[in-house]
Amino acid sequence: MSDAPQGEGVFPLSLMRRAGEVLERARERGVRVGCAESCTGGLVAACLSALPGASDVFACGFVAYENAAKARLLGVSEEILAARGAVSRECALAMAEGARERGGVDVAVSVTGIAGPGGALEGKPVGLVHFACAFGGGSLHREMRFGDIGRAAVRMASVGEALSLLEEGVILSAVRTGGNSKTLEEGES
Repeated sequence: MSDAPQGEGVFPLSLMRRAGEVLERARERGVRVGCAESCTGGLVAACLSALPGASDVFACGFVAYENAAKARLLGVSEEILAARGAVSRECALAMAEGARERGGVDVAVSVTGIAGPGGALEGKPVGLVHFACAFGGGSLHREMRFGDIGRAAVRMASVGEALSLLEEGVILSAVRTGGNSKTLEEGES
């Protein structure tokens, strides 16, 4: 049997490798990580925790599917939910910061979106997913429009994107200390 991460057959090998890379970067930097999920329903946490030794650096995952849970568990303000909605940059950033603070971790990633097949709103089509990563000294945001590729495909693509963003946050958290807090959008550094 290979030493490659297997994920007990639940996740594609590519996602398991990505999760392994994230955990290794966090170990190298002495960073504890967590996540907050809506449309992925705990898949990011499941992917990370499927690997042996994940508890060295992976502390917690929050699944906040309904708006009331986002407010109660993660501290997302009613104002954000009313004005911008759950599928928004602002909500994703608040979810990530809430997971970081309430989970007592250094870096947290969040995922909120519309996996489909229903749920589309004006300006918010099926396949729209917002990701955020919060860390000491800043945050990251990314918006993806996967399209109406099917619920399972949107969710799995979202796990991969969340892992990539989490890895970016782990790397940035190690180089950004103190100073001003800033939210970086895709392509900024």
